[in-house]
Amino acid sequence: MKIEQSTLRFLRLINDNNNRDWFQENKDQYEASRNNVIEFTRELIKGLASFDPTIPQSLDPKSCVMRIYRDVRFSLNKLPYKTNFGIGISANGKNFPGPGYYVHIQPGASFIGAGTWHPSADELKAIRQEIDYNWTEWQSILNVPDFKEEFGDLDIEDKLKTSPKGYASDHPAIEYLKLKSFIVSKPLDDKFLAEDNCTDLLMQSAGRLFPFMEFLRNANS
Repeated sequence: MKIEQSTLRFLRLINDNNNRDWFQENKDQYEASRNNVIEFTRELIKGLASFDPTIPQSLDPKSCVMRIYRDVRFSLNKLPYKTNFGIGISANGKNFPGPGYYVHIQPGASFIGAGTWHPSADELKAIRQEIDYNWTEWQSILNVPDFKEEFGDLDIEDKLKTSPKGYASDHPAIEYLKLKSFIVSKPLDDKFLAEDNCTDLLMQSAGRLFPFMEFLRNANS
């Protein structure tokens, strides 16, 4: 299963014509593109459910595909539409507390990611504690050669400037303990998305992400 060229073309067009009149005149293109993404998501769910027991085979792909309509109420950017399709997959679709998988489809800026973004205070405390208690296991997950080669390290932009309360500045895991989100990602080029076996290849990546996801989930179990 792949992302059709027509879907990427629609996203390029809406990037250049981000207004309600154009969208209404070309809504058939939007519907066709959204249907492509929904069927793409259906295959992702099937693949994830084969090795991740938290993802139900019966999960509705429509519950995973994010709205294209932007909420402009509190934004200086008043453009009405997103220029991407976002796919969030967890036991509860895109509305997940805790760790989840994410695929971002946008010409020239697509990526696959996983982890937990801005967890609640209690979840964050539990993840830090899990890293503290199981530092060796955490290192072993992040240092698996295939994982390291494909995803590198965690996104370190969203972090505290100083050590979190209760942890010494010389703690061996201090750079991870400072994090406020625990996310890894990998870019996907347009050619990759157009491969007939794109979803199969993405499942290979997701399989490498699974131990990382399991660690984060165990922190709050």
